[in-house]
Amino acid sequence: MRSEQEAARAIELYADTVRRICMLHLKSDSDTEDIFQTVFLKYVLYSGAFENEEHEKAWLIRVTLNACKDFMKSFFRSRTVPLDEIEELTADVPEDHSDVLEAVLSLPVKYKTVVYLYFYEQYSAVEISKLLEKNVNTVYTLLARAKTMLKERLGGEEFE
Repeated sequence: MRSEQEAARAIELYADTVRRICMLHLKSDSDTEDIFQTVFLKYVLYSGAFENEEHEKAWLIRVTLNACKDFMKSFFRSRTVPLDEIEELTADVPEDHSDVLEAVLSLPVKYKTVVYLYFYEQYSAVEISKLLEKNVNTVYTLLARAKTMLKERLGGEEFE
């Protein structure tokens, strides 16, 4: 079990990343907070050692993604996800970027996750493949397909 200081440090370093991943998948503030608490509770209870901060961050991202997937599959959750909170997500985004954010949010989950990790968290395809436990070529394919979908949804605008 981790100390209070270790937990506080991890929350300070990774809270934004965990919350953004949750919002990307769950699109709900209350669900995001539930998963956020679950992830950091698992962190506190995890007794394994991390090699470095990158390993720790990757572990937290993996746990967050799994917690979001589990939540979406849970008995309590319906199969449809309301998008009525999109205004909250786009409130702080500059006007010219809100279309891009909406397009990313409209992607299927498998593409959305890869796009987020690649463009927003700046992970390489190789790192993403390890995080998502997918073949690196699969990650490249998902990125290429996501770019094509985004280009179509943004009316031919270049997405790089």
